[in-house]
Amino acid sequence: MKPITKSRERGKFLLKNSLALAVALFFWLASSALHTPSASAVLAQGDAVTDPAAILRNALPIENKPVRKVQESIEDIAKNLRGKRWSTVKKDVKDANYTLTTKSADILASVPDDRKTRGEALIEQLKAGVVELDTAVEAKDKEFVQAKRREILNEITDLEELMVVGFPFETPPEYSNLPRLEGRATVEIKTTKGDMTVVVDGYSAPINAGNFVDLVQRGFYDGLPFIRSEDNFVVQNGDPAGPEDGFIDPKTKQYRSIPLEMLLRGEEEPTYGNTLEELGIYLPDLVLPFNAFGAVALARPDTNPNGGSSQFFFFKFDNELTPPGFNLMDGRYSVFGYLVQGKEVLEELTDKDKIISAKVTRGLNNLVQPS
Repeated sequence: MKPITKSRERGKFLLKNSLALAVALFFWLASSALHTPSASAVLAQGDAVTDPAAILRNALPIENKPVRKVQESIEDIAKNLRGKRWSTVKKDVKDANYTLTTKSADILASVPDDRKTRGEALIEQLKAGVVELDTAVEAKDKEFVQAKRREILNEITDLEELMVVGFPFETPPEYSNLPRLEGRATVEIKTTKGDMTVVVDGYSAPINAGNFVDLVQRGFYDGLPFIRSEDNFVVQNGDPAGPEDGFIDPKTKQYRSIPLEMLLRGEEEPTYGNTLEELGIYLPDLVLPFNAFGAVALARPDTNPNGGSSQFFFFKFDNELTPPGFNLMDGRYSVFGYLVQGKEVLEELTDKDKIISAKVTRGLNNLVQPS
């Protein structure tokens, strides 16, 4: 897969060879897995999370089990609501209420002292919200339940973010010359089709996220056109005017190379510089997977995992490439954020559109520039 360049032929997001390999690999893995002891473990991934907000909540580096239990109960409502399983929805609400009532002190224990007042207020809001939710479930008011569920999940996210202290790992010294994002940032992107909001996750991909936020802050993407792949499941941007394929750092006068960067769930820090396939890891459980429509990832040359720079792409969910539990984009390209608002805009973007402006609206204080 090559980054966008100036010629029309090279300027397309070339996926054919990679896709053919990926699809072939999928069928090989699917068939071979059925004959191995690990088949059940692999196939169990079929309930993949596809909501970007849920993926981002799960990616927060916290270890508070009670708050995760509340989160799980509230998130589970959506699945049961679709099937109109009201008794199961009621059980989800009951479980959330029980945990909030009996484990409030345990939840609050993970919140630092200087944030405890806010944490206490959020817990009380959650308790009140769950009571309202229970009443709506009794009345089988589906519309209110859906809206209240979203509100409660936003409050859970706020509470979980209070629990994050410091940064979970050290960036490798070989990347100390690159900007990094030690936390999260929100980027508002105005396009010729409308506005989009992206949340960039430096907890899981600090180098990729830091590079993107740095370039947004520089105004690098303002006015740049989108490039649509012939397969119509990615929309790419970040190819600057002129002969270069990426960002030339004005300080060094050199092309800024950004490494492939992926955090496996359960690992303490990301892997760098190799695809997971090259490392012999197939069907990985990544903290930031391609499961969600609008996953934002670094574009790079086919043959160079460390050759990315300014070009990035939005992934438009594709059932052949990312069936639940057999996501074949994972491990090949590094996701560093998700589209959280503006799905309808992304669906309409073509190579006739461009970014009018991109702006960091939250989290710029988490950007760390190299010394």
